Amino acid sequence: MKKSVFLGTLSAAALLAGVAGAGTLEDVKARGVLNCGSNVGLTGFGAPDANGEYQGFDVALCKAVAAAVLGDASKVKFVPLTGETRFTALASSEVDLLVRNSTWTFSRDVDLKFDVVATNYYDGQGFMVKKDLGVSSAKELDGATVCIQTGTTTELNLADFFKANNMTYTPVNVADDSEGQRQYLAGACDTYTTDASGLAASRATMPDADNHIILPEIISKEPLGPMVRHGDNVWGDVVRWTFFALIAAEEYGVNKANIEEVATTTTNPEIKRLLGTEGDLGAMLGLDKDWAKRAIAVSGNYGEIFEANIGSATPIKLARGLNALWTQGGLQYAPPFR
Repeated sequence: MKKSVFLGTLSAAALLAGVAGAGTLEDVKARGVLNCGSNVGLTGFGAPDANGEYQGFDVALCKAVAAAVLGDASKVKFVPLTGETRFTALASSEVDLLVRNSTWTFSRDVDLKFDVVATNYYDGQGFMVKKDLGVSSAKELDGATVCIQTGTTTELNLADFFKANNMTYTPVNVADDSEGQRQYLAGACDTYTTDASGLAASRATMPDADNHIILPEIISKEPLGPMVRHGDNVWGDVVRWTFFALIAAEEYGVNKANIEEVATTTTNPEIKRLLGTEGDLGAMLGLDKDWAKRAIAVSGNYGEIFEANIGSATPIKLARGLNALWTQGGLQYAPPFR
């Protein structure tokens, strides 16, 4: 009941914010800074480095949007948000954009009045346990204590999975990934459950990473993506097509190192439109002709961003899987730039 009351209240707030903030693009331009809702700290996706500067897979998209809109990838204010505070922050216009491994669901779209403009990471919920627990399947977790973030889709997924398998569990509620990891390592719970990518990110930071295993079961679909408010289609288009520019760049072999050369030598009409040497796509968005070129130049194309932050050569060691391009058996696919 408490959850439904909260959702109803937030829905009204989100709707009002969506109407009131129907000019986010103009607001960001006037302010000169993009306020981007980010994770409190999830290694590889969104976390401050040793210098306090935010880095990660999701962070790179915020920087790309800032480069596209403001001409400068550094003009981003990262606002750390928990699972419970993220939607209020977006609804109230505290942030212009939420890029915080948030799942696209029916209620968040229809009831909370948020638009997920694209899926930047296809994921699913999993479980992590210590090897000495002696468990090799999530179906062996009957009676377990489970560390779980409040205000997330994982709560309902967990309840559904245990009910469907006639098992019981005791939840240990945590506010974010960092607290979840601390509680799990301290022995407060037998298993930690969240998106499989989040489990891999958490495990990568553990001093004894090899002593922890991610169980094979994936119990949900978690399409993660950047969120904006309903009623602000222009801003939604800017974020959406900035992301698609990163996907298209990978497909067409445009990367951080060769982008200047390709822009001047390519004969491919699609690449010309993407990089602003032909057509007027930027003007259609209320941006200049080089918006996508700047976005790609910040951290490279989608594949470069993936590999640099969470790929096989990083401590997180995530395979592309569903997040490979459609030409390589994955689901990542950009509509035509024309």
